[in-house]
Amino acid sequence: MSRNTEANRKANKKKIDNKKRKIQEAELKRKNRLKEMRENTKSKLASEPEDQSQAL
Repeated sequence: MSRNTEANRKANKKKIDNKKRKIQEAELKRKNRLKEMRENTKSKLASEPEDQSQAL
């Protein structure tokens, strides 16, 4: 009985570890995407005054 319990514990721990890893990877992707969006916005805002001055 104890051997089976140990095997179940290991299997459950592996599943939990995989879920944690997937969550961490998803968070990292989300943060990188947000960072990229912020940089794109900053570059667009920085280039807008140049575009307006060229139009005049």
